[in-house]
Amino acid sequence: MNLKHLIFRKSINHISKLSPKPASTISAAISTSLHSISSVQSSAYIKNPKPISPFIRCIHLTRETKLSYASVEANVVSGDSEDEDDGTTKEFLSRFVWIMRGKLSEVYTDCDKETINGMLLVIVEKVVEEMEKGGIQRMVGSKVAMPSQDFSEDLWKTVWEASNMVLEDMEKARKKERMKQFLQAEEVKEMCRFAGEVGIRGDLLRELRFKWAKEKMEENDFYESLQRFKSEKQEKGGNVLKEQAVAAEDTPAVASLPKRKGKIKYKIYGLDLSAPKWAEVADKIHEKEEMLWPLEPKPISGKCKLVMDKILSLKKEDDPSQLLAEWIQLLQPTRVDWITLLDKLEQQNPGVHLKVMELVLGEESFQTNVRDYTKLIDAYAKEDRVEDVERILRKMVENGIMPDSLTITVLVHMYSKVGNVARANDAFESLRNYGFQPDTKIYNSMMMAYINAGEPRQGEQLLREMETRNIKSSEEIYMALLRSYSRRGDAVGAGRIANSMQFAGFQHNLEYFALLVEAYGQAGDYDQARSNFDNMIKLGHKPDDKCTANMIAAYEKKNLLDKALNLLMELEKDGFEPGIETYTVLVDWLGRLQLVDETEKLLDKIAELGEVPPLKVHVSLCDMYSRAKSEKKALQAVGVLEARKDELGPNEFERIITALCAGGFVQDAQRILQLMEAKGFAASEQVKFSLSASQVFSQKRPKT
Repeated sequence: MNLKHLIFRKSINHISKLSPKPASTISAAISTSLHSISSVQSSAYIKNPKPISPFIRCIHLTRETKLSYASVEANVVSGDSEDEDDGTTKEFLSRFVWIMRGKLSEVYTDCDKETINGMLLVIVEKVVEEMEKGGIQRMVGSKVAMPSQDFSEDLWKTVWEASNMVLEDMEKARKKERMKQFLQAEEVKEMCRFAGEVGIRGDLLRELRFKWAKEKMEENDFYESLQRFKSEKQEKGGNVLKEQAVAAEDTPAVASLPKRKGKIKYKIYGLDLSAPKWAEVADKIHEKEEMLWPLEPKPISGKCKLVMDKILSLKKEDDPSQLLAEWIQLLQPTRVDWITLLDKLEQQNPGVHLKVMELVLGEESFQTNVRDYTKLIDAYAKEDRVEDVERILRKMVENGIMPDSLTITVLVHMYSKVGNVARANDAFESLRNYGFQPDTKIYNSMMMAYINAGEPRQGEQLLREMETRNIKSSEEIYMALLRSYSRRGDAVGAGRIANSMQFAGFQHNLEYFALLVEAYGQAGDYDQARSNFDNMIKLGHKPDDKCTANMIAAYEKKNLLDKALNLLMELEKDGFEPGIETYTVLVDWLGRLQLVDETEKLLDKIAELGEVPPLKVHVSLCDMYSRAKSEKKALQAVGVLEARKDELGPNEFERIITALCAGGFVQDAQRILQLMEAKGFAASEQVKFSLSASQVFSQKRPKT
C-alpha cells in the first residue's frame, strides 16, 4: 500500500512556488472544489479510514531524517514559544490531515495532488482558527456538527466526524502507550516470573501479563483521581461537588484537546512513504503490536445479536451446536470473539458454559491451545466429573496436544479428591518426569489420597521429601497422618509423627494426646498411653469421654481392672463424668469377665444418659449372655443384631458365632453364619471348626 504524506502551505502563493501551475489556476481549482464539496452527501466522508500505525506516525512527526525525501514547512501564525501541549496538537493535526486527504481523494478522483493540497490547506486553516479560539472542543464535543458560514453543512459535518475520530484514536493510542509502561512495572514482572516458575507459558502468560498491567493502570488512575479530587476540594472548598456534577453533564463523550493559550505554532514535515520497504516495515510492526495489545471483539448487531441472545438463554439440556453454527456464519469470529462469548456464558448461564466450551475447542477459528483444554478439565474436575475429564484428555491427545504440568496438577488434585490413589500417583510421577517440583498443595493432596486409602506410610514418605526440600506442611496433614496411625494401632508410626510435630513447632492440643493414647493403647503399651494421658492433664487439657475410654481400653488389653477403676475415681474427683464411650468399653470388659450384674448396672447408667447404645454394646451383651447360657437374653441380643446386620463387620460376625457356639445355640450360630456369607464375608477356619464341633457335640439348650 502506498502512503503519501500531506504537503500543504499556509498560503496559495506558497503552494504556487512548489507547483508549475499558476497561482490563479490553483485558486480557481480550490474554489471550484470547495463549492463541489458542499453538494456531496455526507456519506462520502464518513467511511472509516485505515488507522495510522505508530510507526508511520513516528516517521510522520520526525524532524531530523537522513533520507532524501522532500520536506516542506508550513508555519501557521507563530506564537511566542511552544508549550507542553504542542506535541498533542501536532499529532491531532497530522492525523486529521491524513484522514481528510483520504476523504477528498475518494470524492475527487480527477484532481491532482496540488489541488487536493490546496483544499486541505483551506480546511486546516479553518480548524486551526477554531482551535485558537477554543471552539474546536465545543465542535467535537457536540452530538451534531455546528453550522459554519465558510463551509457547507455537509463539509462541516465531515470535519466534525473526522475530528472526533482523530480524538478517539489519540485516546486509544494514549492508553496503549500507558499500558506499555505498566507492562514493564516491577510488580507485573515479579508476577510473570512467579507464573513462569509454576509452569505458565505462552499465550496464557501473555494474557495474564496484560491483565495484571491493566489492573495496575486502573489502580494508578484511581489514586490519581483521588489526589486530583483532594486538590480541587482544597481549592474550591465546599462547592466542589456541585461544580463537578455540572462539569460532568457538559463533558463530551470523546477525548478533548488541551486548552490553548495564545496562538498555535504548527510545523509539519512531508515524507514520501511510497517505497515498498516502508509498507513491509509497517506490517511487521503491526504484527508485533497485535501480540502485545489484544484485539477487540467485533461489534455484534442485528441478526447476529439475536442468535447470540438465544445462545445465552439456552437451557442445560438444549443442544447449542446449531445456534453456534449460525453464529459462526454470521460473525466469522476470531479467538477474541469466542472468548467474549464464553465469558458472557460463564457469567449469565453457567449450566451451558461447559457444554459450549467443549464444542468451541473443535473450532479452527478458536485457535485452541493446551491452556483451553486445561481450563475445561479443571472445571470438570471441580465438579468431580472424572469420566468427562478423561474424555477431554483423550480428545486432547487425539488432536496432537499433550498435557503439560498445569494439566497434570489438576489431575493430581482431582484423583486425590475422589480417592483414586493409583491414578493420582501416576499423575504425580508424570509431573516429576516433566521436571516440575510439586508445591505444598500438590504434596498435601497426594498425602491425603494415601491417608484416605489407608496407606499412611506412603504419605509419610512424601512428608519426609517435603522436609528435605525445606517445605513446611500444614498441621492438618500431620494430624491426619497421626490419626491414621492411631486407628491402625501403629504406635511406632504415631510416635514418629508426634516427634516431627514437635520439631515443626506445632502446639499440642487435646486431640494430639488423645490419638497418642489410642495408638499406644491399641498396641498394648499402657505405660506410654498413661504417660501421654498424664502429660495432657499437666498441660491443662481436660480429658474427654473418648480419650478416657481409650485409656480404659489400654488397661483392658492387660486386664488391669484395678488400675482402670482407680483412674476413673481420680477423674471423678476432678469433676469428670463418664459418657457413652467409657461405658461401652466397661460393658465389653465386664461382659468378657462374666460379671453380669455389674454389666447390667452399667446398662442402667447408659439408659440414664438418654442415648441409644452403640452396636458394640449389643455385641458384648450377646457374647456375655450366650456364654452365661441365658437363652432369653441371648436371643434378644441376637434379634437386635439381626435387625442391624448391615452395620456388622467380619470381626463382629465371628465373635457372635463363636459366643453362640460356646453357649450351645448352634442353630442360631448357623443362621448368623448364613447372614455373614450373604454379606460377602468369609468365615475363618477357627469359626468353621467351632461351629462344626458344636453341631457334633450339641447339647440341649438350658432353660432360664
